[in-house]
Amino acid sequence: MSGEALLKKLGSNLEGVRGRLTSDALMSKLTWFQVGGPADILFQPADEEDLALFLNRLPQEVPVMVVGVGSNLLVRDGGLDGVVIRLSAKGFGQAEEVGNNRLMAGAAIPDKRLAAKALEVGLGGFEFYHGIPGGIGGALRMNAGANGTETTNRVVEVHAIDRKGEKHILSHEDMGYTYRHSDAANDLIFTKAIFEGFPDERDVIQARMDEVQHHRETVQPVKEKTGGSTLKNPEGHSSWKLVDEAGLRGFQIGGAQMSEMHCNFMINTGDATASDLEDLGEHVRAQVLEKTGITLEWEIKRIGRR
Repeated sequence: MSGEALLKKLGSNLEGVRGRLTSDALMSKLTWFQVGGPADILFQPADEEDLALFLNRLPQEVPVMVVGVGSNLLVRDGGLDGVVIRLSAKGFGQAEEVGNNRLMAGAAIPDKRLAAKALEVGLGGFEFYHGIPGGIGGALRMNAGANGTETTNRVVEVHAIDRKGEKHILSHEDMGYTYRHSDAANDLIFTKAIFEGFPDERDVIQARMDEVQHHRETVQPVKEKTGGSTLKNPEGHSSWKLVDEAGLRGFQIGGAQMSEMHCNFMINTGDATASDLEDLGEHVRAQVLEKTGITLEWEIKRIGRR
């Protein structure tokens, strides 16, 4: 069924929904790799109430997928069934002080903006976000981290809406954080969270942010079409070293290449398909396993029809 047909079928079910609905939306325009087929329907809710209403009205058999800023995401060439939800900056992109060295941030805020807000109010502990090219919703889901700090070190509570449109508040313990993972139910859509830092001097915070930025610009291909770290670091090892030792720095399949600068980053050299990128990642995993006996796991999330 085409997106337009699905939207027509839903019809009056969505009466009262205020957000933007787009049929057959090109996901290649929403992801950093700039590849991937269309989503049947793209929904951008106006605010939390609008999201809750939409989910409550949407038939349970219609698949739902949440997409953030698209940095750590590979959408396959066949596109996505059902509805893709992308939270709007207007409804979910605010950050504010809430007392006790805490900030409340919407899930649509880029990680860098949360780091900037912490600098503005003199809270330390958020500098690592300055170097993560993603959004807070994704950071909450995958326990994003860098430079020795992870999301789990800052989160106090998380607000979410489930597939039926019901609201939830999860404690830090409820999130069940481990390395690049959260145990929170897959159907929960995070809308905002409360984070806690510590008082610090602004010039000290700025210096740490500058250090993070310098490191990122000198060792990562930030000007390329990439999705960040491709493979998770196995315990006791660095993925990039394993990839390098396997002789795969710069290795290419079609338009997809393991970066010469940082060989745990895949890049779209210009004309890659999603299949090129996924095949490259799988080839790297197979070669590393053959040479070292270590199984590397994907850090980039792959979704959609091949």
